[in-house]
Amino acid sequence: MKLQCADLSLDLSSPQVMGVLNTTPDSFSDGGSYYQGGGLDLGLVVERAHKMVEEGATIIDVGGESTRPGAESVSLDEELRRVVPVVEAIRKSLQVVISVDTSSPPVIKAAAAVGAGIINDVRALQRDGALQAAAETQLPVCLMHMMGEPGTMQNDPRYSDVICSVREFLAERIAACEAAGISRSKLLVDPGFGFGKTIEHNLDMLRNLGAFAELDLPILVGLSRKSMLQHLLGRAVDERLAGSVALALLAAQHGASIIRAHDVAATRDVLTVLRAVEENTANC
Repeated sequence: MKLQCADLSLDLSSPQVMGVLNTTPDSFSDGGSYYQGGGLDLGLVVERAHKMVEEGATIIDVGGESTRPGAESVSLDEELRRVVPVVEAIRKSLQVVISVDTSSPPVIKAAAAVGAGIINDVRALQRDGALQAAAETQLPVCLMHMMGEPGTMQNDPRYSDVICSVREFLAERIAACEAAGISRSKLLVDPGFGFGKTIEHNLDMLRNLGAFAELDLPILVGLSRKSMLQHLLGRAVDERLAGSVALALLAAQHGASIIRAHDVAATRDVLTVLRAVEENTANC
């Protein structure tokens, strides 16, 4: 499957790596990494984007608002300052699909105007005006499930059946997008690992990731360095490489089309090995 992302095409016939590039001072993993002298250093940002592309990322995911558990929202002006110049600088320097991790209609429009290729919304275009803004850009959209808001989503999340609940929510948002004029061919889904889910919910969703394939859309997963690895392994954020690539491998085996990752090279290596094994099996 080919996904047209503005003027660039993304081949989803095999799993692709989405490199994480957070331009926030407080994201749980790379927060503050690109700040010098109190401000965002575009040179460092572009350098990191180049490095991720060299390591095998075919998408760079730019986010200007932290959505870690307990995170506070930022003002629109601040998010625009963190996102739009970054998208513009990367697009001028690299031929790579840029995904914008935002829920804000003005950020969606402004980022699209300077070269963004995908809208990646943890709120699945539920903010006022977001559906219309996304439709106007004609860009692909990733719809993610989240229970509540980042500040409260991990306060005792409960489901009668997490698989059914998440799938039904995504189906409803797909229908809303189609009603707003967004073609189904431009949609992706993300079950939202860690976004209002316990460790048991996360494991259940990973084990049954194929259930979301019933929506007949590409699946994006974000499992890299997440707190479920602290629960499982007792590892700090910077010690979760092995656990992250293990989760990436499992997600790809269960049907994920895009793996969102901080450790691009290691994730790409795992997917390359998986593809080689699968192709060799097919030839037997």
